[in-house]
Amino acid sequence: MSQIKNKILIVDDEPNIVLAIDFLMQKRDLSTAKAFNGESALLLVKSFQPNIVILDVMMPGIDGFEVAQEIRKYPDNDYIRIVFLTAKGTEKDKMQGYLTGGDIYLTKPFDAEELNLRVNNLLDIRELLKQRFYSSVQSQP
Repeated sequence: MSQIKNKILIVDDEPNIVLAIDFLMQKRDLSTAKAFNGESALLLVKSFQPNIVILDVMMPGIDGFEVAQEIRKYPDNDYIRIVFLTAKGTEKDKMQGYLTGGDIYLTKPFDAEELNLRVNNLLDIRELLKQRFYSSVQSQP
């Protein structure tokens, strides 16, 4: 089985946040792409095919909730995990994040170590499921 790099798409309208998260993600063997608005994010989801999207909610144009809904519209995107990273931190906002397809909802200012751990957990679960799938396919007659 060939080793394919995990891909993470970072989406935020604040360039400093995008660069900080990108720096954090580059510390491991990942491929990253960056988008600064929802429209660009949706184009990159199609072309880059990320495993994880780290997504701000409040952006001009298409907001993060709409981006998540659009990603979840297509069954081919089931493998994509969505991590909301946003200043919108009310319980209502969090519930909306989960209802639109988010897997994790973190608020800004965020703890870099927590984001790192959560992303690691999502990638570990993905790898475990992939290994189980390949094992079951190989063991079939």
